[in-house]
Amino acid sequence: MGDEIPSCPSPIYLLPPAPPPTPSPTPDPLESTTRNGGFTPNRRPPLRFTTEFDSEGPLFLHKVSCKFFDSLAKLKFSFQNNTKGEIFCPQLGFITKNLSVLYDFESRNALLRGSLDLGQNLQLRTTYDVQEQLGAVAVIASLPNPSVKLELSSSVPSNGLPRAALQFPYGEIALEQRENVEEKIEGKKILSVDGILKSPMLNGIGTVVYNGNDLNLRYIYKDTKLSFIPCINLPSNKVSFAFKRRFSPSDKFSYWYHFDSSAWSAVYKHTIGKDLKIKAGYDSDVRLGWASLWVGPEDGKTKDAPRKLKAQMMLQVPQDGIKSSALMFRVKKRWDF
Repeated sequence: MGDEIPSCPSPIYLLPPAPPPTPSPTPDPLESTTRNGGFTPNRRPPLRFTTEFDSEGPLFLHKVSCKFFDSLAKLKFSFQNNTKGEIFCPQLGFITKNLSVLYDFESRNALLRGSLDLGQNLQLRTTYDVQEQLGAVAVIASLPNPSVKLELSSSVPSNGLPRAALQFPYGEIALEQRENVEEKIEGKKILSVDGILKSPMLNGIGTVVYNGNDLNLRYIYKDTKLSFIPCINLPSNKVSFAFKRRFSPSDKFSYWYHFDSSAWSAVYKHTIGKDLKIKAGYDSDVRLGWASLWVGPEDGKTKDAPRKLKAQMMLQVPQDGIKSSALMFRVKKRWDF
């Protein structure tokens, strides 16, 4: 996803021992950090514990992490368990700026990722799966504007499937060799072109997305109160649009309609401050009405939530069976030690 991580060598303390009869205690190596070539006593590394419960599973997800050496490295351990106490997916990770190692105990596999700056505008990135003995190497160059980047990548060991991507302020274009799945001819590869282009037009933004044989055309108009997003997909000729209206800083209504299937959905959102949100909506495709309550930032991090706690409670009411209504909730809590 493995070699054992070697322990840190014992530090050499530059401070002379205190004169007798009261010698100063030897500092704990875990409570020292390197600064200006010497070791300066510091508090123990901070420990973070996060647990999350999803009633739909129902599963618990736990994460324990600790940063060392002024946050230059992080050790992370995560696992899941059900209501019976059975443990799943235990993983251990060691992460630095240029190297990360993720070990999966169940599959006994390690996934290695690394990066190296070869110059001001050139970077090398690598990924390697120990069990599968497969990896990838990518070279990213800024040409010459930092907002324009060229990425060349290939698998290791090479199986003849390279990829080249050009990123620029208005989108990205990628060329990639892929297996010919449609003709089912082993060893035969085809050249695939993917891309996305964005450009201002008619007081909005036009977007063109090409992926294989599909072409998606989308236009977005947005101001402080109104958003209008028509979209067409080719060659299927599927047309849809989205309409969003903000009535006040705390009230917003969104509506989506698909002309090919006549399916539609609507959502009304009301916020109370920055840490409480109420939503209600209906989806005709699955004939389901729902209402939810959010505590804490919906898309933000747990550390930014009050008491470092995020919670969501949702009530789902099927149109064809009100007695089958379900109440679900999700809670995520973080502790810092």
